[in-house]
Amino acid sequence: MKARKVTKSRKKVRAAAHKHRANTKSADANANLLRHTVATLAYRAGKAVREAPDTFAEFQAAPGVRTPAEILAHMGDLFDWALSIARGSEKWNNSKPLAWDAEAARFFASLQAFDDYLASGETVHASVERLFQGPVADALQHTGQLTILRRAGGAPIRGENYSKAEIVAGRVGAEQTKPKREF
Repeated sequence: MKARKVTKSRKKVRAAAHKHRANTKSADANANLLRHTVATLAYRAGKAVREAPDTFAEFQAAPGVRTPAEILAHMGDLFDWALSIARGSEKWNNSKPLAWDAEAARFFASLQAFDDYLASGETVHASVERLFQGPVADALQHTGQLTILRRAGGAPIRGENYSKAEIVAGRVGAEQTKPKREF
């Protein structure tokens, strides 16, 4: 009887260890997908902000619509917020837009800081899903807005087959590989 209890206990421990390994692998896969998503955002946002004309930052599509500089400032704020969430000390800030090049640098720096934290192995104090559905998805939407505003402002960017782009987790700066297949 005693041997049977030990066997059941060992089975429970093994099952718990297996479940932990499976959950860890799943969490690692989710974190890797989030990092790839952040790299994808960097690639697309880099294309949207690079070589914008001097007048683009203050382009006003319609009364009450954010300017590209205001959108880019908000995107930087999104990743400052994402980092604060990941660190477990959520904080929001509304930044006033800087000059276009400075604001682009701030955005990519905030993106880099967030990605560095995800890659560090430090505890992430929120689910990957929450980080994706909040700051990351919002920034993807705003990247699309910048792309539309580039076209409306007379400085369109070329379309691209993004599935062929060389996007690598961890490459989240303004400098990206050249497009492989633009239209």
